[in-house]
Amino acid sequence: MSTQIGREDTIGGTDVYVSEPESKSTAKSIVFITDIFGWKFKNVRLLADNYAKAGFYCYIPDVREQAGIIDKTKGTVDVMATLGPWLAKHREGVSEPIISGFINTVRQIPGTQKVGAIGFCWGGRYAILQAHSPREEGNVGGVDAAYACHPSLLSVPSDFEKVNKPLSIAVGTKDSLMDQKTNEQIKTYLDTERKDVPTDIRYYEDQVHGFALRGDWSSDKDKRAMDDAEKQGIQFFNKYLA
Repeated sequence: MSTQIGREDTIGGTDVYVSEPESKSTAKSIVFITDIFGWKFKNVRLLADNYAKAGFYCYIPDVREQAGIIDKTKGTVDVMATLGPWLAKHREGVSEPIISGFINTVRQIPGTQKVGAIGFCWGGRYAILQAHSPREEGNVGGVDAAYACHPSLLSVPSDFEKVNKPLSIAVGTKDSLMDQKTNEQIKTYLDTERKDVPTDIRYYEDQVHGFALRGDWSSDKDKRAMDDAEKQGIQFFNKYLA
């Protein structure tokens, strides 16, 4: 695997991994909202580096204050035992204001014109929420476009009722947290109730939950799916953050 090219920094009091495009331009910025493994997970940093190489200014904020599960557990059994308390601690009422606050901070950075959000698993849902209408009068709020990779813990259709910014979703056909019935409900709702908003859902054959970040690099099929999900996001943001 590649070596990270970004750097750790602090922005608005939040620890963040920053990966800059060659131009150093912040015009097209993307905030990465990580899965339960947190902002120090190597794969998400390498992915941000790839988006930076494609011309985006990328931020991976520590929105959970050093509380990624990867920092505290080593095996699947440990993760499952830790997940319940972790989710309770990082419930929406706590996490959403932190994420929104960081995105608003990014909007104030000189040169920033448009901001996108990409989220994975737990973070996928929060990327979708950022595609909602602004939450407060006079507050820019939200993002200009959002991309959710294998999102989890969704409420359908309520999490999609206020979507009014371009939204793209990537999900595996064998995702244990997003079954086909749920996928169809989401697609039907977006196609009928949010038809004036650009949205799309792409299905990745035989891919499981987490494939876009934690696929099997030794498998040609899994590696191709990871690459294709990356291309999906880059093409999407090139269109809607232009």
